[in-house]
Amino acid sequence: MKHFLTTVLLLCVLGTTVRAETVIRVNQLGYLPESVKVAVLLSDEPLDIPSFHVVDSDTEAVVFEGTPEPANASLWGKRTALRLRLTPVQKSGTYRIRAAGVESPPIRVGKDVYRGTADFVLKYMRQQRCGFNPYLNARCHQHDGVIVDHPTRTGERIDVTGGWHDASDYLQYTMTSANATYQMLFAFRANPSVYGDEYGADGRSGANGVPDILDEARWGLEWLMKMNPAKNEMYNQIADDRDHRLGYRLPSEDPTDYELGESRPVYFVTGKPQGLGKHINRTTGVASTAAKFASAFALGAETFRESDPAFAETLSAKALDAWEFAKSDPGVCQTACLVSPYFYEEDNYVDDMELAAATFATIADKENFLKDAKYWGELEPVTPWMELNRARHYQFYPFVNLGHALLARSHDPAIAAQFAGNMRQGLELLRDRAADDPFPLGVPFLWCSNNLVTAAATQARLYREITGDETFTELEAALVDWLFGCNPWGTSMICGLPDWGDSPMLPHSAYTYLRKETTFGGLVDGPVYRSIYDSLLGIHLFNPDDYANFNLGKAVYHDDIGDYSSNEPTMDGTAGLSYLLSSLEYEGRKVELRQNIVRDKYGAVVRLDPNRKTVYLAFSAHVDFHDGKQAVADALSAAKVPASFFFTGEFYADPQHRDWIRRLNDAGHDLGAHSDRHLLYADWDDRSKTLVTRQECLDDLAANFEKMRSFGLTRTGNRIYLPPFEWYNGETVVWCEEFGVEVVNFTPGVTTYFDYTTPDMALYKPSDAIFDELKAFEGKNANGLNGAMILVHVGTDPARRDKFYDRLPEVIRWLKEKGYTFGRIVDAM
Repeated sequence: MKHFLTTVLLLCVLGTTVRAETVIRVNQLGYLPESVKVAVLLSDEPLDIPSFHVVDSDTEAVVFEGTPEPANASLWGKRTALRLRLTPVQKSGTYRIRAAGVESPPIRVGKDVYRGTADFVLKYMRQQRCGFNPYLNARCHQHDGVIVDHPTRTGERIDVTGGWHDASDYLQYTMTSANATYQMLFAFRANPSVYGDEYGADGRSGANGVPDILDEARWGLEWLMKMNPAKNEMYNQIADDRDHRLGYRLPSEDPTDYELGESRPVYFVTGKPQGLGKHINRTTGVASTAAKFASAFALGAETFRESDPAFAETLSAKALDAWEFAKSDPGVCQTACLVSPYFYEEDNYVDDMELAAATFATIADKENFLKDAKYWGELEPVTPWMELNRARHYQFYPFVNLGHALLARSHDPAIAAQFAGNMRQGLELLRDRAADDPFPLGVPFLWCSNNLVTAAATQARLYREITGDETFTELEAALVDWLFGCNPWGTSMICGLPDWGDSPMLPHSAYTYLRKETTFGGLVDGPVYRSIYDSLLGIHLFNPDDYANFNLGKAVYHDDIGDYSSNEPTMDGTAGLSYLLSSLEYEGRKVELRQNIVRDKYGAVVRLDPNRKTVYLAFSAHVDFHDGKQAVADALSAAKVPASFFFTGEFYADPQHRDWIRRLNDAGHDLGAHSDRHLLYADWDDRSKTLVTRQECLDDLAANFEKMRSFGLTRTGNRIYLPPFEWYNGETVVWCEEFGVEVVNFTPGVTTYFDYTTPDMALYKPSDAIFDELKAFEGKNANGLNGAMILVHVGTDPARRDKFYDRLPEVIRWLKEKGYTFGRIVDAM
């Protein structure tokens, strides 16, 4: 185990030497330049520290001086706790905090601090694979399994080989696997560009043309299909806690005897209390399991629709069957045990119903599903553990309600506002609960507390991205930083990440015990209340406690193989990191892209990264002309390329366009602002002469975004702005920046915007000439059309019969032949 050195003071108290420490805890991975940055100082002494300094590690120069903020040190068994804010430190580099004679570990600030983390956690998912384990390059559990607890088929053999082992044991559960699968699909759809391709479908090294996270998600989907082989026939679990009797062994050498020959038991979903021994669970129905099947299958169908239509069609049919089954028997379906009284005590199912219906509504735009999602979501406005600050083991699962996030993005503004409010309510409870904590998480330290931390961070980030409300940015930062070392123990909670810092090296796992290596990428369970730790059976530490001096507060954590309560990695907890890490990594990439953008002399962005072979199709429209609406949407849909649209407020408000705009939104295109009333900002002949006042400009922008809200579009999520007539000056660009939007325009020299001209104009360009000029620009420029914004109008004057939008299929085909990919402008800003 690797620990950073801190200053240690030795005090003599009544003749006894007592070890007293003062330490500074930071996010060891680092901080994005514009993020909230707060370190925490803990001390066994009462300290009065008027200020702290941040120094450049290379030059030793002081770059920032701050004032510490006191917090409640007694919560963690300390005499002093201070929060040290260093958010203003934004320049990329490596720094250290100095205060009270101690120095922090290195603090990295940069756009790349999260690079590779989203793929890193997939290492653990591959290690957990069952059937064929690529980590061991060996097969395991090839005889799964034999049906148990079925009214007529108990004892029958069924092929359910595959999936993932749940944790450091070899049990497998539908509930955790379906959630893990959904989480990975959700992350990929949100941030596809961050995922690499270094492994094949079987998990072994070697690219196969498919992002690794999709290989992993498909591994889960294919196993779930085996666990749901026919309509209304579902299985919830392979094996049970008899697995634990043999202790540490590799999955390929698992001799556990279930008295079923070489097979393991496969538990049929009965919808009634289950247990083959004296311990019986409290199952009340099938909905929690069936709805998880439905949501995973539905999102899988949409994700693989283009790359594997046959697979997607099968998933789609199974999703609808699972949904009907869920509705037929509302209730929870818990896991089963035999030897010990421990099982997953899932006690809510309405969140699963909400997520399934919301997923269907999102991908199919069916109003009935939206109504169903709203109904189920209203039954549980706040995830219960957030409200109650307590839960039994996996009582309220999944730990984050992604259904709320989907509904908060609904095209129905009332529904969007309602469920964004639900998300906010949960976050408010966490924030208020931890107001005086030096680590203000607001999370109860239950078994698998790190899963709750991840869930809360995911909800906070989604809420901010959806609404633009930054109320909870400090809570979000504290949750993320906790996972990477800004916690009492100063350790990351992800095995091996970062490789230069303190992270779990001795997790509770057979891989560690037998192969003497950590389970790279795995998220460990995390700290538990002392009362929970003391009540659990079978825990004993193998080694002296390196963190003993930090286990004096309300929760304990040990990096020790013997502590299965705080140091066991889990498959679903690890998969739950996918959205969070991919979003952080993508945010860093956007910072990098912003550094490469090209601006004109007025300050508007006119070209994105010229080193990337990506083009950006942009379309604008006001209420006057819109004759090309269907042609544009059809061309983009047929070619399967994204684009960015800019509409005036009056266009957004016109009822005749609502369904078309929703079609664009549902297809994933970027929707932006183009002013409310299509004002002319600057004189045509003297561009320096501004024709609007600052207040007129800001009011017009505000009106534009107010009308966009009816489509669930916010300023934060859609902060790029194309000025009316694509005409502006430096003064109006500054006003737009004050409003919080980034002005963009077509790339100079790309003349597709001349599609508005009519034959009676001196500037008239027919479509053939426009296309020829586009080709000529691409050929004569060193970077071709890399990063170019290509503007086309959605409609033009009837006097122009030669419509350039009709040439879109040909233009897109030519660009693809030239090797260009297509992007949304907002994603590159």
